[in-house]
Amino acid sequence: MAKKLSEFPSVPLCHQPTPLEFMPRMSESLGGPRLWIKRDDCTGLATGGNKTRKLEFLIADAIEKGADMVVTQGAVQSNHVRQTAAAACKFGLDCHALLERRVPDRANDYETTGNVLFDQMFGTSLEFRPAGLDMNAEAMAVTEKLAAAGRKAYFIPGGGSNEIGALGYVSCAYELLEQIKANKLDVGWIVLATGSAGTHAGMLAGLHAAGSTIPVMGVSVRQPEDKQIAAVHKLAVLTAAQLTDTPLGVEKVIVDDGYVGAGYGQPTQGTLDAINLIARREGLLFDPVYSGKGLAGMIGLAGQNFFESDKDVIFLHTGGAAALFAYGNQLAEHAANG
Repeated sequence: MAKKLSEFPSVPLCHQPTPLEFMPRMSESLGGPRLWIKRDDCTGLATGGNKTRKLEFLIADAIEKGADMVVTQGAVQSNHVRQTAAAACKFGLDCHALLERRVPDRANDYETTGNVLFDQMFGTSLEFRPAGLDMNAEAMAVTEKLAAAGRKAYFIPGGGSNEIGALGYVSCAYELLEQIKANKLDVGWIVLATGSAGTHAGMLAGLHAAGSTIPVMGVSVRQPEDKQIAAVHKLAVLTAAQLTDTPLGVEKVIVDDGYVGAGYGQPTQGTLDAINLIARREGLLFDPVYSGKGLAGMIGLAGQNFFESDKDVIFLHTGGAAALFAYGNQLAEHAANG
């Protein structure tokens, strides 16, 4: 049965509404369209990021179910794990995380700096795993083992990406529609990086439930187009079904997989160029795993005249600057040469 968003339990973690800012110098650099940025890097929890919105609903569900700890998983430099660990601290829960060594050929400090340092500061117990495993299944098995040992463990999937977590981006979609109206924008596209699918699916579900026809371009950071479309659509359908009886068609899921490069967490030259460009045009910090690849996609599409030049285009900044330190040598070299 369809419910209103306010009927779902949530806890306060997020600074909201996050700002919607015009980017005049980026717009000029790309020769139009009018570029805006939705600042979900400013959600406030442990340097911010998109997972905070999801955790408002996931932590509420954990508390409602009587949990005394949360278990989750991510790549070594996971923004999600960092924000989950901080949210657990805020509500007196323990946090255990599995980190997948997903990114090859990294510097020696990759597993001790950036997000990993923050995980440790928040008292998270960490386990590392080799690349290529079903990490949600691994984390579920650990959750069951902890439960058998007497802990009240609550499992949060990677990225907080299930139909509970995705409600955070339904909330964001509603918020953004209000800001679009207040600023009298004529929005041609919303662009975002798409990975574990929760942000993309929640945004689509929220726009769909609100009756908006604004299209969303998901720039894949890991998977090929067909796999990403299937993952996003599956979760978007589950999320939207909680809010409306109107079915959400697969045609609403649009993905560009042309900016993945060598794989997850491996920035291309275009990613590094995009990070450098927005830093020097707008004073904004983007990460090399998610937002940087998403931005490279938006820049590439603008260069192909994909966007109508007289429309507004909104980029959803999902945060992640904490991971920049783990890529310091690569970024410093590029900045010096840029």
